[in-house]
Amino acid sequence: MKLATYNGRTHRFAPTVSMIAKHLVKERSDYIYIQPNNMINKKRICFILGTLLYIEALLMALCSGFGFYHHESDKEAFLISAGIAIIVGAMLNFIGRGADRRFSRRDGYVIVSVSWIVFSLIGMLPYLLSGHISSVTDAFFETMSGFTTTGASILTDIEALPHGLLFWRSMTQWIGGLGIIFFTLAVLPVFGVGGVQLFAAEATGPRHNKVHPRIEVTAKWIWSIYLGLTLVCAACYVAGDMEWFDSICHAMCTTSTGGFSTRNASIGAFGSAYIEYITILFMFLSGINFTLLFYTFFKGRVKRLFTDTEFRWYIGIVLSFTLVITVGLIISRGGHIEESFREALFQVVSVQTTTGFISADYMLWPPLLWFLLSMLMYFGACAGSTSGAIKCVRIAMLLKVARNEFLRIVHPNAIIPLRVSGNVIHSKAKITLLAFFVLYALVVFVGWTLMMAFGLDFMEAYGVVVSSVSNIGPALGDCAALNSWAPLPAAAKWLSAFLMLIGRLELFSILLLLTPGFWKKR
Repeated sequence: MKLATYNGRTHRFAPTVSMIAKHLVKERSDYIYIQPNNMINKKRICFILGTLLYIEALLMALCSGFGFYHHESDKEAFLISAGIAIIVGAMLNFIGRGADRRFSRRDGYVIVSVSWIVFSLIGMLPYLLSGHISSVTDAFFETMSGFTTTGASILTDIEALPHGLLFWRSMTQWIGGLGIIFFTLAVLPVFGVGGVQLFAAEATGPRHNKVHPRIEVTAKWIWSIYLGLTLVCAACYVAGDMEWFDSICHAMCTTSTGGFSTRNASIGAFGSAYIEYITILFMFLSGINFTLLFYTFFKGRVKRLFTDTEFRWYIGIVLSFTLVITVGLIISRGGHIEESFREALFQVVSVQTTTGFISADYMLWPPLLWFLLSMLMYFGACAGSTSGAIKCVRIAMLLKVARNEFLRIVHPNAIIPLRVSGNVIHSKAKITLLAFFVLYALVVFVGWTLMMAFGLDFMEAYGVVVSSVSNIGPALGDCAALNSWAPLPAAAKWLSAFLMLIGRLELFSILLLLTPGFWKKR
């Protein structure tokens, strides 16, 4: 027998077989069935985190190879860091030995959130041990910016870094592009039945599309597309006379829409229209829902791409903003049409996909034009891609909700469904949508206020917060374009790193852990 509460009173009832099997909390009318086995599985969480650290250790060992090849001093830092990761991972595995396979949604949110923090804490060690970043604050900021694909940097001379650290910066963005957990789902079957819960906790956007009933198979297909895009992008860079090392690093940061570069002047350092167009192409492709790319490239369903509501909004926003900014550049400085178009298109796609690569200093543009770019910082590309920010599908849904409300005023008895790509969106999704926008606005407002309390001016505080939450990198004011974020106060850097993580995990995953009810035993 179990207990249920109804109107403040406790009643006994006999649970059904399905309720016992699924261990789910179900709500019907005023009854709340209390699940006895909903405590957080700490041992299982420790075991999985330990296994994840083995993967990070392997990646660090790979980066040490560049130190040996180029006879640089960072190889010892990577080997020591890898050793620390293995030791910590072994300790967590020992703590989690004998853990049962029980896995709940709460466990999923804990693992996803904690794994990103742990990966960043261990991932900052190569910067510290090599001596190229001496501050824990700066090292953690750089690492979190990498894994969340934000692209903001505290480094003032990137080209002074050894090859291993440059590759590590790019690797963190490439792994974080589709997600640490999603990467692990594709290469290791360590999550078992918990894979779906972890995918839901880490996946970006309101639509969690799968190309196969098994989430592990979906992860493999999506990562195959991701890897393919990266390799083709690198080959195209090499064809543009970019060195192979720079090509691989930039390809990883392009397809992950991260924006870290091996050069101080970012993509603009190469001075090549060909490289800029290649970067534009692969930034744009990486901003498309990877499920759509799967059906386009592997199933040949090109029509599905152009009938998708979100993709039409995505390409429409890119074209419209590019047109306006191109005209603005031509009028303001009378430049060459092709050059103005390329410059506008590059920055629009870079900001829209939240990549953050720079080909020109947009703060030198007329204020109206960089204001338009600041608007794009909110939009983002498609759900299910590597981009951050709000996502085009949410923008489309919100505007359609507003349109439907106008129609209901005129026709109060009409039933007007909300449709996206021909599918009816249920009321629960609309409530989640509105909650997301409210939380997003609240996070920006609170972060903006705190940044000004830390000493940043009005515009710079706004730019830093929006750039961090949207995972873009370049901001406004002193942190715009190619400027380093090093002058920020330490407190502002920690807050920015926290905002990066909140934005990368779509607000709910992190903020949920801060609610007292999440940790209650009931």
